[in-house]
Amino acid sequence: MDVFKNIKEKMLLGDGIKYLHLMGVGGAGMSGLAHLLKEMGYEVSGCDVTRTNYVYNLEKLGIKVLCGHGASHIDIFRPDMLVYSSAIAWDNDELVYARKAGVNVVRRGDILSSIFNRLKGIGVAGAHGKTTTSSMIATVLDAAGLDPTIAIGGEVSDIGGNARLGHGDYMVSELDESDGSFELFSCYIPVVTNIDWDHVNFYPTFQSVQDAFLRFLSKRKDDGKIIICGEDTGCQSVAGKFAPHCITYGWGMQWDWGAVGVNHSVGGGVSFTVVKRGAEIGEINLRVSGEHNVLNALAACAVCDLLGINFNTIRHALHKFKGTKRRLQCLGVCDDIYFYDDYGHHPREVQATLDTLRNIFPSRRLVVIFQPHRYSRTKAMYRKFAEALMKADLVYILPVYPADEKLELSISSDLIVDSLTSEYGHKNCFSLSEDEVVSKVAENILPGDILLTLGAGNVNIYGNQILNLIASSNKKQGTVSMQWT
Repeated sequence: MDVFKNIKEKMLLGDGIKYLHLMGVGGAGMSGLAHLLKEMGYEVSGCDVTRTNYVYNLEKLGIKVLCGHGASHIDIFRPDMLVYSSAIAWDNDELVYARKAGVNVVRRGDILSSIFNRLKGIGVAGAHGKTTTSSMIATVLDAAGLDPTIAIGGEVSDIGGNARLGHGDYMVSELDESDGSFELFSCYIPVVTNIDWDHVNFYPTFQSVQDAFLRFLSKRKDDGKIIICGEDTGCQSVAGKFAPHCITYGWGMQWDWGAVGVNHSVGGGVSFTVVKRGAEIGEINLRVSGEHNVLNALAACAVCDLLGINFNTIRHALHKFKGTKRRLQCLGVCDDIYFYDDYGHHPREVQATLDTLRNIFPSRRLVVIFQPHRYSRTKAMYRKFAEALMKADLVYILPVYPADEKLELSISSDLIVDSLTSEYGHKNCFSLSEDEVVSKVAENILPGDILLTLGAGNVNIYGNQILNLIASSNKKQGTVSMQWT
């Protein structure tokens, strides 16, 4: 069945919508939407302040992308509709001009949900683990021949990107709670990995986050099943409201889906035995590492079992799963130094990433370059960040990456450094500027170390630069093995 036959009539864009212009198209979510719209047959253009890898991929599809934002873009492209990301301020000149010119202006979530809600949508929400969990589910559905449509907030090695237009009944999407837009989605199967107070610039309290998830889950289709992590205290707080409809997962035998006999492999990977409603049904061996990925895989098992996919298909697909970029991604190895990069930008994510590296490299020194993301998050959580970073042997802290927030002189990464040194007694924690990080770290890193770049900003570029600098200075070629995790 080709559910996208006459797709323009199925979507609520209106008969006159042929050309869409996307602001903020260099981000993971917006670039995926641009990809889908292009495959659907729409004319698409975009703009962003930086030229990311996502931009280069869109240009390969024939999508014109301009650098920066400006009112002139509306005259250049003359779009029927302008779609903007949550990172774009409402009073941006380009948005203001578009509204005055009579262009239909909508949010990313409005368009993506109009696609998603017309399919059997599997939506993955939660503060942490959304990208990997949705990627795992998409990989299994693809292996089972269900040809899902996919929109994920990260580049998935197994599908060759972050979005794809399928022709099956299902759509797998990572749903973003950061701006409340996940409440626009009506899921066939909602998945909640955890509920945490993360986006403090949007949610004033943890209770406001919980309330948003309650509203999100109440909008699922046909009173359907909810896949939810039983181990997470935030999830427990809302699961009780939907108890008859919840399928739980976690450690041990007490949940609908559980994991026992977890074994971390030195050098990477993790294996475990899957328990379904108290009975062991088989072992899964993952190439990706960490206990958090065991939980992600259990969520994928629960979803795919609900869709009637047999366990052998599920475990074989999960074993082959290579992961997504910037999720504990191995950049390469040079001079017996392992270079990793991770997107973690919340204390729980930092802790999970460092715990994972400790498990797979128990005897190596762990060196971390951490870039705090957003002033609001740094102000609210700097002590928690310091506590999590205590697991590293040597810590370099970069200036705060502001994202779309205005400069706050009273908030800096020194809050984390001071807490690490004065409150927790860390002896090897240093502040570095972006100009000096590559040379300073390259001078101090040693053979046998693990170097991790960590954060949601642009910190990932420094890992590659240090890797190349060391390879060049040693006058030998670094052994670069791309291990997607």
